[in-house]
Amino acid sequence: MNDVVVFSGSAHRALAKRICSHLGVTLCPTDIKRFSNDCLQAQLLANCRQRDVYIIQPLVPPTQEHLMELLLMIDAARGASAAQITAVMPHYAYARSDKKDAPRISLGGRLVADMISTAGAHRVLTMALHAPQVHGFFSTTVDHLTAIGVLADHFRDNDLATSIVVSPDLGNAKVATQFARLLGLPVAAGSKRRLADDHVVIDSIVGDVSGRRAIILDDEIATGGSMLELLDRLRDSGATEAAVVCTHGLFTGKAIERLRGHPFVTEVVTTDTVPPPTAHWPELTVRSISELFAEAINRIHQGLSVSSLFEGVDPTYAPPQAQLPFGEHE
Repeated sequence: MNDVVVFSGSAHRALAKRICSHLGVTLCPTDIKRFSNDCLQAQLLANCRQRDVYIIQPLVPPTQEHLMELLLMIDAARGASAAQITAVMPHYAYARSDKKDAPRISLGGRLVADMISTAGAHRVLTMALHAPQVHGFFSTTVDHLTAIGVLADHFRDNDLATSIVVSPDLGNAKVATQFARLLGLPVAAGSKRRLADDHVVIDSIVGDVSGRRAIILDDEIATGGSMLELLDRLRDSGATEAAVVCTHGLFTGKAIERLRGHPFVTEVVTTDTVPPPTAHWPELTVRSISELFAEAINRIHQGLSVSSLFEGVDPTYAPPQAQLPFGEHE
């Protein structure tokens, strides 16, 4: 990995260090400065010339600050004659701005993708985009990872005899079905209508959850409003309790207050694609995806298949076979 150079913005340095530890490389220093006129400047403090550069920066609040840092670091790497620049965005916040569902509305998901390409990124490495069509917004190559294997591992030693996987909406049902297959469980879904960013209505539950423990799988939890609505409908439908599972645990606004100690919620499981909350939360478990990202970076650098990481995990990418251990290749 001598030709690999890894940098990080200020969004999630702890994750970047964990990824570098698995890769066996040192996280290179970056200098981010703010001038008196509030403009940012990024300087990469390691040689990039003709090297394979990876810039790790999830788009988390303050999202606009971290996006600008990422664009500036990509531009700096391009100006330093990097051979290949990969924007590693474990969380792509603008994936939710993916459709024109109101008059004269912006498509932020596509615009930000264009900005990343214009800055000079040759490739994007990300995880659990909110909608499949967002992949097509990028004019550069995109490697799209999934965390459902990591999240499923958390439940493998549990007694799942009375459990059922529940998707908050029909749009996420395909991923929830894949997750359910990994655990050998049935699947149900909520019929959801979003009225505003923090206001949804779930009319009904599609599937029989009566007498079962619900394992709710979502891609992202922000304010937790949708989750509260779903918990109410599950309780009305006869579910006994719920485990809340997501890839991107942002937990903004009143999310922690809403979920911590909720009488119907036994546990909350998420990953470290975004910085975990600092509040005391005994029910929260954070599973690391750093090894998965490290192996993806290793395979990209070596010119090996990334999709084979998900053999037996995501049938969209590969036929069901045994997953290769970290560090081993075809």
